[in-house]
Amino acid sequence: MSPRTLTGWRKSSHSHFEENACVEIGTGPGVVGVRDTKQAVPRPILVYSAAAFAAFLDRLTGAR
Repeated sequence: MSPRTLTGWRKSSHSHFEENACVEIGTGPGVVGVRDTKQAVPRPILVYSAAAFAAFLDRLTGAR
């Protein structure tokens, strides 16, 4: 998956510029990308399946 196919990058509402913690999420067909906005360009991107990322979010929010 090329990073160029990931679109709609949004910064997390829990990101804090002052604390050097800025995370963005982008999506592509069946995948979700995660990147640190503080990294130098080109930024490394972790890519997860949409199902794996949804399970991760469910676990974080306590949804079952």
